[in-house]
Amino acid sequence: MEDASTIDDAATVGARIKVLRKWRGNMSQQTLADLAGLSQAHLSRIERGRWPLDRRSHIAGLARALRVSETDIVGGPHLSADPIQSTPHTTIPAVRAALLSNTLTSPTTERARPLAELVAEMNRIDHSEYKHIEVGEKLPAVINELHVHVAMPADEAAYQLALMTLIEAFQSATFTTKDLGYGDLAHIAAMRADEVAGILDDPISTGKAASLRVHTMSMASRDFALGLAEEAADALEPHAHDDHGVQVLGMLALAASLMATVLYRYDRAEHWLNQATEFAERIPDSPGENWGAFSASNVGAWKVALATERGESGGGLLELAREVDEDKLKVRRGRHAAFLADVGRGLARDRKNRNEAVEWLRRAEEVAPHKIRNNASVRHTVEVLHTQALDSAVSVELRGMMARMGVPH
Repeated sequence: MEDASTIDDAATVGARIKVLRKWRGNMSQQTLADLAGLSQAHLSRIERGRWPLDRRSHIAGLARALRVSETDIVGGPHLSADPIQSTPHTTIPAVRAALLSNTLTSPTTERARPLAELVAEMNRIDHSEYKHIEVGEKLPAVINELHVHVAMPADEAAYQLALMTLIEAFQSATFTTKDLGYGDLAHIAAMRADEVAGILDDPISTGKAASLRVHTMSMASRDFALGLAEEAADALEPHAHDDHGVQVLGMLALAASLMATVLYRYDRAEHWLNQATEFAERIPDSPGENWGAFSASNVGAWKVALATERGESGGGLLELAREVDEDKLKVRRGRHAAFLADVGRGLARDRKNRNEAVEWLRRAEEVAPHKIRNNASVRHTVEVLHTQALDSAVSVELRGMMARMGVPH
């Protein structure tokens, strides 16, 4: 039987699944495929590196069947020789310490900048275009100092403002750590936001925290996550009277649509996606200014993401992509890059579109290299595309991307 160290040493997702399968008592491909809800032929292609494992539902099914975490299958954070890919990881220890060491009554530092200055700093971080090094360097101090204002507020108004700003800080921590592959730390940040929302006890703060929790839950908890998103959206809707409330409501609707898609409940997914579309019509199409980038343009990008999760590819996916106003998304580089990557990953499933898939993936990398070079789904898709031996020019392009992502080639 394989030992656990062999799993860690496996260079590719397919190799890792094969090792895990052998580790589980020499489980056959057919048995694993049946337990995971896949065909044996599909699993064989994944193990041989001929097909990407890039759908959350498939990853969850394999993890459940093998009785391991999703990270055991797709791999955790890694460091390559590329500084753009690896440098953001150096900020994680300080972010981790800020999340784990502070409590709402016992901050780790004694002094703090004026609250107004911290609010302004948090606003700059929110609009930092997902420059994870900058976020990682500034965010821990902001979290530490906001805890000082929560523990020793000047008055009730200051207390409320410090708590609300702390939720925004935890949101930045959630998605920064999630993007870099620290799923457990992202979930801790979301739970800290939920703790603060419980004190504020207002529908919008509760909705924000619920949205963060849904996005960081293990796929093993996807039934609970769908219920949480739906309940939070239903609870918030009567109170979403202004643009900000609608933006939070819209992100909850999108989160519910994602979880329903992963669960193959496509009718529920369509319902919540339609709801999100309606909510987006009530607010300006300004992803750069709106909470969570919620807007009509972002809903369009989500339609592409959900279609990719459903397994769509080819012309249908490109038609959805053409409906997205990329110029509106450009102010949110991370969101723009994720959209481009979703299109590329979907196109990669169709042999006749694979050269075009590489172009979309390269565009994604150019927009937000720190994000894309740390993206496990993109990394695996690039790995599979290279295995499929496209023409020489594309192979050179892929080898460059693989080197920057730390993928063996």
